[in-house]
Amino acid sequence: MTEFFQNLGMSHDWAWFVATIAGILLIALPLMLAVAMIIYVDRKVWAAVNLRRGPNVVGPFGLLQSFADGLKVFLQETIIPSASNKGMFLLAPIITFTVALLAWAVIPFNSGAVLADINVGLLYIFAVSSLGVYGVVISGWASNSKYPFFSSMRAAAQMISYEVSIGFIIVCVVLWADSFNLNEIIAMQRGHVLGFINGFAFNPLLFPLFIMFFISALAETQRVPFDLTEAESELVAGYQTEYSSMSFALFWLGEYANILLMCALTSILFFGGWLPPFDWAPLYLIPGWIWFFGKIFFFFVCFSWVMATVPRYRYDQLMRLGWKVFLPLSLLFVAVISGYLVFTGHYS
Repeated sequence: MTEFFQNLGMSHDWAWFVATIAGILLIALPLMLAVAMIIYVDRKVWAAVNLRRGPNVVGPFGLLQSFADGLKVFLQETIIPSASNKGMFLLAPIITFTVALLAWAVIPFNSGAVLADINVGLLYIFAVSSLGVYGVVISGWASNSKYPFFSSMRAAAQMISYEVSIGFIIVCVVLWADSFNLNEIIAMQRGHVLGFINGFAFNPLLFPLFIMFFISALAETQRVPFDLTEAESELVAGYQTEYSSMSFALFWLGEYANILLMCALTSILFFGGWLPPFDWAPLYLIPGWIWFFGKIFFFFVCFSWVMATVPRYRYDQLMRLGWKVFLPLSLLFVAVISGYLVFTGHYS
């Protein structure tokens, strides 16, 4: 893209700057549109499970419902509690929203179609996604209210608990792919199983890790059955209780951007990213980004399906699953997979 702007007569520095801004907008603007539409899909899946119609009035088939809700939130008054720390109170949703967007800089949408193709892309995502807890903790503390504060403490404990197991799962994938670069991880999944199935998830040793990663992603994004931070019977709306208008919308947008990110990571780490399901030449005629978005959509529907059908865990059950089940299992798989790869000569 830099060369394109240089051909328009710009200097290299200006061409690089404009190309970078254009690349950011090409990711951020469609992502915001996708978040709006994915909320519509979320509500439609819940409605289907509950034998209801869901949004069907605003726009054709109710497609504009999310935009109507966004306009309603935008026009509401922003209320800041008088006893809150106003600066931190307003900063918290900005942190949550910004961090949710930053991680998408290294996500490859197709072969070579990535804003920053860095060698440590997976580490970058893990580091950036870990920062999201700060927005939640700051919002709970700055609200100067007991329910948001309890919620933020729960969120911090929950995110730390499941990031540990996610970290070990990522270590296993990196060991097998021998790279932290997301494009290289995807390339290693081509014909991985039986010579024609693309994806680590179909490997018997890696399939349990996919299951653990998917469940941990639910906990990491605070989705049902792990939405203990927003348990309405205990904490009203949790850390968002005192928020209104666009500050509340930023939390909402950041939450769904994180969910889409986890769906994208599940696709990249275990289902071949932009590769088709099978290593068969005619399937490669379909652009890679279509396969990638289709996989993201599938996993998001799975997220919604779980939310509509599975009851909420108790908090002790949530912690027990993270520390007493997933942590030992993920550690065991690190040892098993590293031993298997050394024994089979993968690192010879």
